[in-house]
Amino acid sequence: MAHDPGKSLLRFRQSLLLLRLNCQKAAMRSLRLARNLSTTNHERLVYEGWILYDTGYREEALSKAEESISLQRSFEAYFLKAYTLADASVDPDSSYVIQLLIDALKCPSDGLRKGQALNNLGSIYVDCEKHDLAADCYINALDIKHTRAHQGLARVYSLRDERKAAYDEMTKLIEKAENNASAYEKRSEYCDRDNAMSDLCMATQLNPLRTYPYRYRAAVLMDEQKETEAVEELTKAIAFKPELQMLHLRAAFYESMSECDLALRDCEAALCLDPSHKDTLELYNRTQKQAAELYT
Repeated sequence: MAHDPGKSLLRFRQSLLLLRLNCQKAAMRSLRLARNLSTTNHERLVYEGWILYDTGYREEALSKAEESISLQRSFEAYFLKAYTLADASVDPDSSYVIQLLIDALKCPSDGLRKGQALNNLGSIYVDCEKHDLAADCYINALDIKHTRAHQGLARVYSLRDERKAAYDEMTKLIEKAENNASAYEKRSEYCDRDNAMSDLCMATQLNPLRTYPYRYRAAVLMDEQKETEAVEELTKAIAFKPELQMLHLRAAFYESMSECDLALRDCEAALCLDPSHKDTLELYNRTQKQAAELYT
């Protein structure tokens, strides 16, 4: 097979797309093909670094990135190093990761990858409470059509207590990314209860397997003292995803309704998932005492 420089890059971009589609095995195959088709050592080292990172070998991935940078400074090598360090939380103040991303952005690359780097940089600035710098990153990412930056910019507005601006920013994302359940879900955080309920109903319509909307609706129903409807809402989600949070919440609802047997059942199911979960253990012990008092 001839080693065309463009083929390795094409396979690498294909692997990124497959990862976004949650096709890990296919993504890894494309990444390995990219490595096999690479025409330079610095490029091959980057692809090997991503293979190592994706298989859990963080330190080895970092070494590959550093070796690649020593041969040639490139966007992908700096980005790999920054991504690996950020994931490993090696540098608590994030200043080194920030500098690596700035170095990456100085290197040639296309809008897609630079948009991702700007988005990541903005997220780090938010965590460091440098909101103006974060906003600049997200705006620059939007200038090169990186639509996910709308969500980051909305977060900055929210942290500045500019909820209307945050809501409007998420609306822009919804207009660009049709049928995006997560965007509706996120926008619901920046509006009043009625509009939040509307957004979360749309999120469920677009993707019935997202659990947060069920949890939110259940909490609202419970607040309105519609206990049976609240439990039914949680039961819908537990039917397809019996996760600890949902089981714990339903157990708490049952406890408030004095349905001790049902609360204990859900606590036991939740503790099967995490036997050391503090809140569930406390709820379980409290409900056991209530049940004992009821039957004595």
